[in-house]
Amino acid sequence: MVISNKPLRFIIAILIACLPIFGFANNPSEGTPVQTETTVVANEVAPKEADESSEIKEQIKEVIGHHVLDGHEFSLFADKETGAHYGFALPIILWDNGVHFFSSSKFNHGESVAESNGNYYKLHHEKIFKSDATGKILVEEIKTIKDGKEIVTEKELQPIDLSITKGVLTIMVVAMLMFLLFTSLAKSYTKNGGISSGFGRLFEPIVLYIRDEIAIPNIGKKHYKKYMSYLLTIFFFVWFLNIFGLTPLGINVTGNIAITFGLAIITFIITNTTANKNYWGHIFWMPGVPVPMKIILAPIELLGVFIKPFALMIRLYANIFAGHIVLMSLIGLMFIFKNWLGSSLSFMLSFAISTIEILVALLQAYIFTMLSALYFGSAVEEHGHEESHV
Repeated sequence: MVISNKPLRFIIAILIACLPIFGFANNPSEGTPVQTETTVVANEVAPKEADESSEIKEQIKEVIGHHVLDGHEFSLFADKETGAHYGFALPIILWDNGVHFFSSSKFNHGESVAESNGNYYKLHHEKIFKSDATGKILVEEIKTIKDGKEIVTEKELQPIDLSITKGVLTIMVVAMLMFLLFTSLAKSYTKNGGISSGFGRLFEPIVLYIRDEIAIPNIGKKHYKKYMSYLLTIFFFVWFLNIFGLTPLGINVTGNIAITFGLAIITFIITNTTANKNYWGHIFWMPGVPVPMKIILAPIELLGVFIKPFALMIRLYANIFAGHIVLMSLIGLMFIFKNWLGSSLSFMLSFAISTIEILVALLQAYIFTMLSALYFGSAVEEHGHEESHV
């Protein structure tokens, strides 16, 4: 492969042209005392600049961590100079020797201790711990015996957290949005004699595509109808959540492994509860192979039953989570470079990655739906009688 050197020459020419802008060489006419003074001043300023740079990096890490994690309040943005937070509180629901229900505003963005029925709780890195009135997290001593010696370890006390977090609220919003869109689409079919109308009409081609290009080819015309409701739900659910994650609201639902785990478990349950005897026969006693090989292949095939949903879970989680990390890191570089060249490059890269993430949002919903349809198709596939005698 031949690579043209014209782009390389262009880049080198740009860098040479920019050297005068970034160059800070001393004036040859200046004397030694002035140079010494400059050196002293530079040595005094350097530690301050280093401290400022480290502080900026820590703030960027904090913002990225806050963005990718779930939250107990819906915070849009905050002003560090005034300490004002713009957003709204969410309900906290805890189980700790009874139900505790209060608003997340009691935590004061993690700076205060919340009291409920005589118990105190502390919010730390979006996890709720049991504490005393001063905010000190309570611990429980756990004693274990190892090699004849007693080892004492401390475990921080945490109540069972059933709160309506930012991710849970987004799931509710997406579920309500899907309900309104597709009930209106279904009603329009009834009113207009099978012709769609209204805003839901925009999604009709996608519904037909999932039916004709995903469900029927992978499951078959005989069985695809009973899986269509789930395939449509999972596609639009994942797609809408991915799109919400690209907004400035700081939502990262499908980048949460607990969410992707739940979705993968649903696919796993549907696959194995609707599977026919041929599916289980190919797992535990594969036809057409010698008996010793059947014994060897059975545990491998059984392991594959659990690997399939695990692959679904990791694929969706890793792609969305990595996309958010990369995008937020590129945006953070603008505040580190502090010059027009570096900030411009960071902005252009961020814009390009954002555009790619829009495609990834749709692609990941498509892949999750496609693989689910493949698993369903393998579960209900009907094999001929002659296959067992091959």
